[in-house]
Formats: sequence, C-alpha cells, structure tokens
Amino acid sequence: MKRLSSSVKTILGSILAVTLLVTLTIFVFKKPKENVSDTSKTLNVLNWTSYIPLEVIKDFEKESGIKINYGTYSSNEELLAKLVSSAEGTYDLVFPSDYMVDLMSSRDMIVPLDKSKLKNLENVSPLFLGQSYDEENKYSLPFLLATTVFLYDSTKLPRLTSYKDLLNEKLKNNLILLDDQRIIIGAMLQATGRPMNDVREDSLEDSLNFFEKLKPNIKAFDSDSPKTFFITKEVDAGLVWNAEALIAVEENPDLKISYPAEGFALSMDNYCLVKGGKNHDAAYLFIDYLLRPDVAQKIVDEYPYISAIKGVDTVPENELIEILNNGSYVENVGADIKKFDKLWAKYK
Repeated sequence: MKRLSSSVKTILGSILAVTLLVTLTIFVFKKPKENVSDTSKTLNVLNWTSYIPLEVIKDFEKESGIKINYGTYSSNEELLAKLVSSAEGTYDLVFPSDYMVDLMSSRDMIVPLDKSKLKNLENVSPLFLGQSYDEENKYSLPFLLATTVFLYDSTKLPRLTSYKDLLNEKLKNNLILLDDQRIIIGAMLQATGRPMNDVREDSLEDSLNFFEKLKPNIKAFDSDSPKTFFITKEVDAGLVWNAEALIAVEENPDLKISYPAEGFALSMDNYCLVKGGKNHDAAYLFIDYLLRPDVAQKIVDEYPYISAIKGVDTVPENELIEILNNGSYVENVGADIKKFDKLWAKYK
C-alpha cells in the first residue's frame, strides 16, 4: 500500500477530529434530555388522608402518563395553612370542604372551572350541585360527602341518641372526637340547642361550658383514623366520620352507628383548581377520570363516604334524602372565624 502524503494525512486527521467532536456533542447533549422530567406530565395534588385509594391513583398514572405528587391534610384549616405558606404554583388541585370553598374563592385562591373540559360532568348527581357555598358551581364540583355520626360499642352502652349521652360516666377517658375545629364546636353548639354555625358570644360560651363537662370523657382527638381506637378497643364511643364508622363496624359487628337527634354535620369535599397551578390541564384529566362511575365505585368500596356520582350508592336514596334534610353544612363565617379560633384554643 502506498504511503499517504502529508496533506492527505492532514485532511483525514481533520475529518476524524470533526467526526469525533460531533459524536461527543451528540452523546453529551442527548443523554441528559432523556433524563429530564416533563413537568407538564406531573400533577400536584393536596387531598384529605384516606380518601383516594392508591390503586386509583396508579391506574390513572398508567392510563394518562401523568405522575401525581400526592400530599395530604387532616382539616380544612391545615389545607388553608399549607396553601398560604407555599409558593404560588406548588399545588394544582385541592379538595376543600363546603365553607372552605367559599372562603378560598373570596380570597382569590382558587379559579373558575372550565366545565367544557369535563366530558363526564353529566355523571354528577343534581342532589349535590348548587349548594350555598358555590351556588353556580363556578369554583367547585362535589366529590364525596361525609357526615358525623355516633359510633359506640353496643355491648357496653345503650344506643346513643343525643350529645348528652356522651356525658355518661362509663365514658370517662373512653371517648374519641374528630380533631376538627368547626365540626366539634358545631357539635357542642348543637348539644346546647344552637345552630352549628352560631357566632353569638353567649352561644359560644354555652358550647364551651358543655365541652368542659364532656372533657373528662375525652381520650383523644383524631380525624385521620379514629376507627383505629375502636378496632384496638381503646374507646367505646366517639363522634366520627361516617366512612370511618362503617369500616370499624366491618371489623367489629358489636359496634353500632347512630345520628345525634340535635343535628349533625354534613361535609361536602370538592374539586378546586388552585390559582397559579402549573398543570391545570392535567388536573382536568384527573377530575374527569374520578367522575367516571367505575372509578367512583372503587373509591367508595375502600372509603365508604357518599359519592356525588349518580348510581354509586353507599346508602339508599331515601336515607340519603333524610340525611341531607337533617344535616347542616359548615358555613363560612367571615371575620367571626376568629371567635372559633380562640374558642378552639380553650377546647384543647
């Protein structure tokens, strides 16, 4: 083979160098792009604990290709605090209860819904639409309804029918209440014959006096999993959410459920889009997914609250109508919330 001339060697050397440079450039710049996450495919959700089964979330992620970052809270006040203390854009979708929807919309914290993006909207039962906290459902759509109920061990206690029954000496250090400011103060107001949203000073003072009588019987406040106290037989009675009570009864048939004669709380949790959220399109897809009857059924099968979706029943319709007629929603009381804040500090 003939030896290459120096000029040819120089040309070939230059070609080789350029080829090597191009190859390295492609390798260096292409590889990181494969590892960069697509933020448009991530949905940041803040919701109640024990509310949507992990299976439902995983199924949505698989079906949509959207990853859900899922955070939780135990009360509406905790939700509000998390949103206030977080940078705008931290969350996309939240599930506030009735009065908190009203409060958040008045503070410009949530944005109007574009219902044209929800093809499954027709599945929502009219029974839950047009409530006082958002009469036109401008900012919210109903998700699940919770009610407060008595749960008690029927082998140790007679049927509970009144808040006054909770004063029974047998319940000393043997009672659990929800760790929820408005719900418990509302119950104490009802126990004294007042409406649960009463803000009059004398009414609030009477509710505190009733609570002081009840205090020796209270073992704990727990909104996350009050059923655990019954399953482990640490308490014999409590004021808890309906789904928690139903799950506990499945574990122990001696546990019974009843409603306070003086009244009880209704708590409708709703889909709401957070102002400044970066991925509202993903939120609409998730909401629409949860509006499907088959998905809604999976949710109540694990967490038996009352679904807002038609045909997904945890209670017969006639019983549901009675519940809606006899229960009361917590209301946004505006500046008077400070009275409840101060009173709650005295309660606990």
